[in-house]
Amino acid sequence: MKTTLLAPLALLFAFNVHAAGPAAGDAANAAPLATIPSLDVKRYLGTWYEIAKFPNRFQKKCVGFTTATYSARADRRVDVVNRCRLADGNDNVATGIARQPEGPSSPKLEVRFAPAILSFLPMVWGDYWVIDLDPNYQLVAVSEPKREYLWILSRTPRVDPAAYDALLGRLSAQGLDMNRLVPTKQAQ
Repeated sequence: MKTTLLAPLALLFAFNVHAAGPAAGDAANAAPLATIPSLDVKRYLGTWYEIAKFPNRFQKKCVGFTTATYSARADRRVDVVNRCRLADGNDNVATGIARQPEGPSSPKLEVRFAPAILSFLPMVWGDYWVIDLDPNYQLVAVSEPKREYLWILSRTPRVDPAAYDALLGRLSAQGLDMNRLVPTKQAQ
């Protein structure tokens, strides 16, 4: 859960990358990962439900019911709270900070879950690139330049199947391997 924002901060949107792209899983030969043109962080704030993800070490113990909540801070950064359910029924909560190093409308964010005292170290900041986002800020895909991580997030625990399939097509065209994608269990 600790990277629903770490390698993706959380977070993400509507741009058209519908041109013929590399074959799924061919990320090494793919063009650089494209982001959405700009991100309105104020519209992005709030709670997002994880719909699917590439498996990762940060969320290895999570069995589902995963959310990411973003809140504005006075210093123009974003508080990040990632939450998931563990097999024993308890919640795992990871808190972090997100920033936009390329400016206030940049879709390229960085997220840190390490203690603030370590924030000067570049390696504690993970890329969180919004690579697809619908115009209403309801469905988003977040990844990072190497395409090792992917999160699909929604404002609701369920997504319209047609919108989801269309998103998967756009992500595949970006060189993301949809065979790695694992659905996240959410409340009925």
